[in-house]
Amino acid sequence: RSVGSHISLQNAMMTFEEEKMQTACDDLRTTEKLCESDSAGVIETIRNKIKKSMDSQRSGVVVVDRLQRQIIVADCQVYLAVLSFVKQELSAYIKGGWILRKAWKMYNKCHSDISQLQESCQRRSSGNQESLSADNANHNAPVENVVTAEALDRLKGSVSFGYGLFHLCISMVPPHLLKIINLLGFPGDRLQGLSSLMYASESKDMKAPLATLALLWYHTVVLPFFALDGSDTHAGLLEAKAILQRKSVVYPNSSLFMFFKGRVQRLECHINSALACFHDALELASDQREIQHVCLYEIGWCSMIEMNFEDAYRAFERLKNESRWSQCYYAYLTGVCQGAAGDLDGASGVFKDVQKLFKRKNNQIEQFAVKRAERLRKISPTRELCILGVIEVLYLWKALPNCSSSKLQIMNQGECSLSSCRGLKHLLLGAIHKCHGNMRDALQSFQLAARDEYGRQINSYVQPYAVYELGCVLLGKPETVGKGRSLLLQAKEDFTGYDFENRLHVRIHSALASLKEVVPQ
Repeated sequence: RSVGSHISLQNAMMTFEEEKMQTACDDLRTTEKLCESDSAGVIETIRNKIKKSMDSQRSGVVVVDRLQRQIIVADCQVYLAVLSFVKQELSAYIKGGWILRKAWKMYNKCHSDISQLQESCQRRSSGNQESLSADNANHNAPVENVVTAEALDRLKGSVSFGYGLFHLCISMVPPHLLKIINLLGFPGDRLQGLSSLMYASESKDMKAPLATLALLWYHTVVLPFFALDGSDTHAGLLEAKAILQRKSVVYPNSSLFMFFKGRVQRLECHINSALACFHDALELASDQREIQHVCLYEIGWCSMIEMNFEDAYRAFERLKNESRWSQCYYAYLTGVCQGAAGDLDGASGVFKDVQKLFKRKNNQIEQFAVKRAERLRKISPTRELCILGVIEVLYLWKALPNCSSSKLQIMNQGECSLSSCRGLKHLLLGAIHKCHGNMRDALQSFQLAARDEYGRQINSYVQPYAVYELGCVLLGKPETVGKGRSLLLQAKEDFTGYDFENRLHVRIHSALASLKEVVPQ
């Protein structure tokens, strides 16, 4: 049952389709109920059974079984919390927090019990009679004698997977909710989470491959997207490459490992190599629809980075037709890429479909896609406006740093005469200058974007993002760190109700936490 729940979760997290997310929730709750009926205190229960003169071998089986049940229950809680967080709604974050509270207590108990048994087992095997005598006095010896070191190592790997994923879950929570999370009674330690996942990855537990994939996902997707290290999109690539190298012999024909290899290549700006990896992964995943979709998504993005708009819109169009998740988002990407390629009539037709495909009113990505498509449809899209739309999503999804200098130079020469796009254009120009290392022009462009009031109603996120960008640039020089910090706080406190607000808050929090004089909240 546990394996089935894992598969349901993977399908949900690969597609984000509502039906599969609900199926995953149902499977996880069923698994949880099956295990919860036998989730009383492990060590205490075993001691009682031993006192009743149960067979020692049978006692060992019970120890392992009950510990495993508790770990599965805690894992289910973390997975349910992840599915809640994916919804990116306030109520879902709070619900996810309460779920994590239960998981945290169970992980702590299991981790403590397993560690206690491991330590005693090691002392026994090393022949430390004095420690063994003390254990006998505490009535622990019977338990230790019936659980093998191999079984304990596997259990430690099992609990480390969920425990590590738990900590990374906390790192996904928006900063303004962290105080609530702390009040629920558990901390969030990103380094501890990564260390635990690495332990699980190298263990003999059945979740070792999942731990490896979780590490690759974190280093190549989460870390660069949310800028959890402050600003460097290349952070974590060395770890990801080392993992891929170690596991290449074990998984030589894995579509997922090929996919993550492509992610590394993309983040290193080797776009042609990345495209080759994604196409190979697409072929390897011929019978795995969800993996095909994430490969197509990356092919579309790499094609946009290369300004190969025809290949980009074909990839997104296929996603629009095949995927049941966020079709309006894929439709919008199809439209801007099709318009950027010069097919304005085709783009207009796609923009009309975006509203029809809009399903999740509380989803910020779909809301953004609908607003942008509606505006382009009303003003009749031009190729320049569509190219601006492509650059905008590259910026918002932190893909501009993956563009080559030649492509950035082409983007820098774009024109847009609409006054309502003036602030957006300055923001994007500032980001392009920043990628070039031209900080003087970047500062000037960000300042112009931050002062844009006329287009604020249409491009509500431009001002707070521009103020944030100004702050990040100023953090780069010791003499302007104070001013940079003030601007980050201004971006956090002076603006509200704009697109992708939670995303910017996470990045502001990370940038502030990277300063030595600032204590992470």
